[in-house]
Amino acid sequence: MLLPLEGIFDRVAGLPVHPLVVHAVVILIPLASIGLLICLLSRPLRTRYAGLVALGLAAGAGAALVAKESGEQLAERVGLPEQHATYGQWLAPVAGVAAVLTIVWWVLQRRHREKTPSSVAIVGGVAAVAGLAATVLTVLVGHSGATAVWTSALARDTPTVGSTAPSTGTVASPSGNAPGTAHTLAEVRQHASTSSCWVAVDGSVYDLTGWISRHPGGPDRIVPLCGTDASGAFHAQHGNQAEPNQRLAEFRIGRLDG
Repeated sequence: MLLPLEGIFDRVAGLPVHPLVVHAVVILIPLASIGLLICLLSRPLRTRYAGLVALGLAAGAGAALVAKESGEQLAERVGLPEQHATYGQWLAPVAGVAAVLTIVWWVLQRRHREKTPSSVAIVGGVAAVAGLAATVLTVLVGHSGATAVWTSALARDTPTVGSTAPSTGTVASPSGNAPGTAHTLAEVRQHASTSSCWVAVDGSVYDLTGWISRHPGGPDRIVPLCGTDASGAFHAQHGNQAEPNQRLAEFRIGRLDG
């Protein structure tokens, strides 16, 4: 069931926090990680910019944590892109470790400006590896999130298996609605429970009530999507795989109006 959430991680001035804060993540973490590598290789630049790099990674780690929390809030409203959420769960702690190690390295190297002990260099190297891992996760998070958003948006302009009425021999719509019937998103939202589960995907409406208990991944994959536009979640999980699209088409009850 959709929750009327309002909180610091939910919305700001009517806009979802998540898409606002992710921009800080995708800029700060890669930029600071590259800066850390440069500082490790250049003593003059290290003296001038190491503190700024540490601050950048700390800010990026904080932004990653906010993005994780706000993403969970947003998922309550629009559904959960599984792959994007999984990467996001890993990014926050990895970025945090990178930030802590970088701060420790920065403090230690300030005490040894003339000659850097091997122990300090090792801390810096481990911090760089953690920063690289955080950068890779940032790319994966950004790519999976963009795929979830834009694949569904572009798919509305391109006919897909899931956007057409089922062919002869497919399972009839569980609700008995004609495939050409128009339904509004407000109407879809009224069916947000296990006893009546409607979702919208790429401009079509589906009644998945009978599919909840049969889904190979378990009911928990479907129930959070009931009553939502699940286009992003569906494409993030299944992409253009033929079988999921064909199975989805069996439950089409009409088109999404407006």
